[in-house]
Amino acid sequence: MTVHEFGKDNEEVIVLIHPSAVRWDYFEYVIPFLEEKYHLVIPALPGYDPDLKSDFTSIEEISTELEGWLISRGIQKVASIYGCSMGGSVVLRFVSETKIKVHSAVLDGGITPYQLPWIITRFIAVRDFLLLYLGKLGGLRLLEKAFSTDEYSKEDLQYISDVLKDMSAKTIWRTYDSCNNYSMPDPISIQCKKMEYWFAKSEEKARKWDISYIRKKVPTAVFKCFENIGHGGLAILEPEKLAEELQRVAKD
Repeated sequence: MTVHEFGKDNEEVIVLIHPSAVRWDYFEYVIPFLEEKYHLVIPALPGYDPDLKSDFTSIEEISTELEGWLISRGIQKVASIYGCSMGGSVVLRFVSETKIKVHSAVLDGGITPYQLPWIITRFIAVRDFLLLYLGKLGGLRLLEKAFSTDEYSKEDLQYISDVLKDMSAKTIWRTYDSCNNYSMPDPISIQCKKMEYWFAKSEEKARKWDISYIRKKVPTAVFKCFENIGHGGLAILEPEKLAEELQRVAKD
């Protein structure tokens, strides 16, 4: 796992974890708003790393590897750790077991483990795999239809299309299988001062199970709804807004 750093001379650390179907540079528009004040740590997750040919491993393995990387660099405190969608899964697992002191954690449309019988989770994983694999085969034209509700440029959609082409079938399968079924301690003991779960108004119904899971397992969590944005849209469409919110949770 390649880890990219910006603002390394700054004391306070913010960790940013990207969603699936994109690379670490998903945060390229956000970096300029934060790097002068914070030490940004942005891992390129396995299967999505253009510098290291690999397949996706699992939410559990990535969480453990990230913790090991931070400790090896002498980083014992994190002001905020943010993850979108798949990245939110990594964040939830990370703060449930880490020895690192985390001030705040943000799950932006984060995926929580399904609370369903095993056989049903298999059917869901197969369905999700086929949908993304068809996106891989369909290319830009299919993505233009799928993302028609948000103001993505053709360049943004071409970027996603290029990432999909580079994703192996194994990475696609493991991404969905792991995000939907990763293990969590029972009971959960969140190792951070505060947690926020963010979601777009347009995805509120789709995130219903995830919101319910967080309400039940992390009763102190704060929920924040964003209007006029789609799933994972803040980093690309409103990077300054995302940077402002990250600074807020890092200070609160």
